[in-house]
Amino acid sequence: MPTREPVRSRRAPVRIPTRRTAGDVVAGLGALVVLVALVGGVPYALLVLAGPPITPELLDLDLLTSRVGPSTIVALMVLLVWLAWFQLLVCVVVEVYAGVRRVGMPARVPLSGGTQMLANKLVSAVLLLFTASAAVVPIARLGAPPPVSAPVATVALAAPIVEAETTKKAKKVYVVQPPHGRHHESLWEIAEKCLGDGRRYPEIYRLNQNKEQPDGTRLRMADLIRPGWVLDMPDDARNVHVVPAGQGRVETLHEHPGRAEPVGRVSGKSGEVAKSDTREQAPLGKKDTPATTQPEITKKPEISGEPEISGERAPQEELSPGLDLVDYLAGSALAAAGLLVVLGRRRREQLWRRAFGHRVVRPRDDAAKAEVALRFGADAPGARILDLGLRLLGVELAAQNRTPPTVYAAHLSARHLDLWIHPPDKDPPAPWTVQDGGQVWRLYAHEGRLLTDPGPAQQGGAPYPGLVSLGTDDSGRVLIDLEAAQGLINIRGPQTTAALGAIAVELATNRWSDRMRVTLVGFGEELTAIAPDRIKAVGSLAEVLPELEATAAPREQVLTGRVNGSPRDAHFLLSAVAPTQEEARRLALLARKDTAGYVVPGESPHATWTLEITDDGRARIAELGFEVAAQLLPRRHYKALVDLFRTAEQLDGEAVPDPEALEELQPPAVEIRLLGPIEIIGPEPLEPGRMAIAVELLIYLATHPGGVHPVVLGGVLWPRGVQAMVRDATIARVADWLGAEHLFTDEAGRLRLGPGVRTDWVLFRELVRRSHGDTTARAVLLERALGLVRGPLLSGRPPGRYAWLAADELEYDVAAGVADAAHRLCEIRLAHGDPDAAVAAARAGLLLAADDEGLWRDLLRATHATGDQVRLRAVVDGLTRRSSSHPYGGGMAPETEALIDELLPSWRIHIVRESSA
Repeated sequence: MPTREPVRSRRAPVRIPTRRTAGDVVAGLGALVVLVALVGGVPYALLVLAGPPITPELLDLDLLTSRVGPSTIVALMVLLVWLAWFQLLVCVVVEVYAGVRRVGMPARVPLSGGTQMLANKLVSAVLLLFTASAAVVPIARLGAPPPVSAPVATVALAAPIVEAETTKKAKKVYVVQPPHGRHHESLWEIAEKCLGDGRRYPEIYRLNQNKEQPDGTRLRMADLIRPGWVLDMPDDARNVHVVPAGQGRVETLHEHPGRAEPVGRVSGKSGEVAKSDTREQAPLGKKDTPATTQPEITKKPEISGEPEISGERAPQEELSPGLDLVDYLAGSALAAAGLLVVLGRRRREQLWRRAFGHRVVRPRDDAAKAEVALRFGADAPGARILDLGLRLLGVELAAQNRTPPTVYAAHLSARHLDLWIHPPDKDPPAPWTVQDGGQVWRLYAHEGRLLTDPGPAQQGGAPYPGLVSLGTDDSGRVLIDLEAAQGLINIRGPQTTAALGAIAVELATNRWSDRMRVTLVGFGEELTAIAPDRIKAVGSLAEVLPELEATAAPREQVLTGRVNGSPRDAHFLLSAVAPTQEEARRLALLARKDTAGYVVPGESPHATWTLEITDDGRARIAELGFEVAAQLLPRRHYKALVDLFRTAEQLDGEAVPDPEALEELQPPAVEIRLLGPIEIIGPEPLEPGRMAIAVELLIYLATHPGGVHPVVLGGVLWPRGVQAMVRDATIARVADWLGAEHLFTDEAGRLRLGPGVRTDWVLFRELVRRSHGDTTARAVLLERALGLVRGPLLSGRPPGRYAWLAADELEYDVAAGVADAAHRLCEIRLAHGDPDAAVAAARAGLLLAADDEGLWRDLLRATHATGDQVRLRAVVDGLTRRSSSHPYGGGMAPETEALIDELLPSWRIHIVRESSA
């Protein structure tokens, strides 16, 4: 735990009196009399003196048209008095419920501020009669177990209402902890740990709603809390810090960056001593646990590493600023999809140069977390609909000789893609439909999924490359077209650079553009590692203004050229440096006549739109009426992306570690097949709704034989966080499914699989290992190993799951291991004069490692050795088609092209003839 400054003035502990004073009794009796009079006496008097709330005068339908007499006025006044009494009655019921049931902060009755305050004081005074005794508890909570004897400092009832002397001088707070693995704390779990019941989380929410936190943000949604936030807690909370009542959150966070000590320790610099609580602390997510020392869990540097378990409290990891990587990068769904495509292209190039016995260099630390977040959040279907929908829209408009309309914004949801256009047009080409009198063109998702890529020959250009995500609202993602502003776009706020970085990354990697240039001024030089062909970083506006002015082109000409197949580069300037007055004037003139986008900070009077990024991460454009949760790329996340792509530039690879020996090759009781479609052989399948998560849990445990702590496992399977009860119930369900001998918890609290559970990958590695030392049976062992390969690794896995593979060795080791085994067997078969068997070996490896062009070269050599030119040409044609239509692009490796030139010199002529035909 961090050291605290010594306490200089230490007072004796303040205790809540265990007996009622005479004043308490008098006040309580008086309040009881007043409550009875108000709740019972007022309606009795009204019924006797004035009658029921609704009198015959008020039921007369002529009341609205006839003159109002004295009787009607009296009837209305009586009704108002009845309504005021009913409001008081509701407030009393709410306050009594909150006090007796100990639910913490009472619910707020609408439009009843003063009335509820009166009810609060009266009910508090009455309940004070019972705070020193538990006699009321069996009455108020029938059927509940006998209450545990509480320390003298514990308030039995209505703790948030009855302010004892200690709560005036001290308060309880909880510091939200960093994620363990990728598991985040939630208000439910904090309530479960500190209040004993997760259902009490609304109390914590109400105590902290809209209060500023140390990072400058505020709690606005109950399901979104951040590490480093300091939460005010109800008076009966455990496992919290007790600090002086007036201490600020920043100071509290500075003094208590780690977990809370047991209640009763002295906290804060003022020397105030809080009330003590000698009850044992319960571990996270558990209740009724014996009072034993619980091990602490700390993260290893690698995301795939397991927590260290010890009996001592270990130091916590440094608090990360703001949300974790998954919260930002996974939320940037379209940018994530584009980044994964670019990253996949780099990985292909790494595979081209992979040496035998080496795997592709895999990312680590934050770079690995970044790829996990990208895989988890990428919206590839949404990016595809945007790409094909806009391109085919351009094709249809070009066929009708129509100029594409100005699209100033778009909205992408699970149901449809909307384009907000100007001026309104009621005649969109099919399958687009018209909405809002022609102001919106809509493409429904089911129509978008049916769109097919027409291929390079028929495909139209990208008409709106400047569409970029502004952020998200409750129903989907809002994009704006930077070109549609036709003027400067001012950006301002404390997170300007984070917003510019997010815009730059999405522009440079999106699918719905062809030729793109993004100029970054005063920031982003490292982003050239992601898209060096699109991104250019300069130090000042003066460096680029002459070029911009020389290449400007009118909007209508550019839009027509894009849809007719003669596009020019789309150009966007994003500046973190405020322009001078003269630079702003030149940019404004340029923006009015050029089809480009210019985003600059400051307060330029020439701006058409102003993009404001608020302190709490909202993006607002007043001119368009937009306010959404902003898409941001903070510094840590920015650096993680850069590191990820720099890792993908490392071409040397890294050695694959040797596997541990497997004693027996007998079939296991439970076999997990990974080398192709996922299969679990042995137990009966679970119901479909639960099978997917159970299988992923089992696969993760099987590929981490050292054991996995449940908290880490929860973070792996639910990257956004999960309630402890859901996690534990899932684990228990899988344990029941497999049996206790196959899934158990070891002494350190880790989940492990028994020896009766094995994967086909473990068997594959053992067969390959044995082939190294057995020259006579080498080919047979390798052939048997490759016989286990049935397709791509874990094929058929549900979309959005298994994101943890990005930070795990499995994906990299399997691809390298299968390719090397196939290469070795192919060479053995060729050396023994059996080219057909060599062809079979290469094809077996390509089932899983199809992007490893070393195997394609093996296939080419083996096929050439058969002497069948038709067969060889078929292989070349298949490889050519695959490389030209590969989702990651990039063609084929130069070494592969050179080998084809050697083996089949006429292949290029044949390809040209097919293309022209």
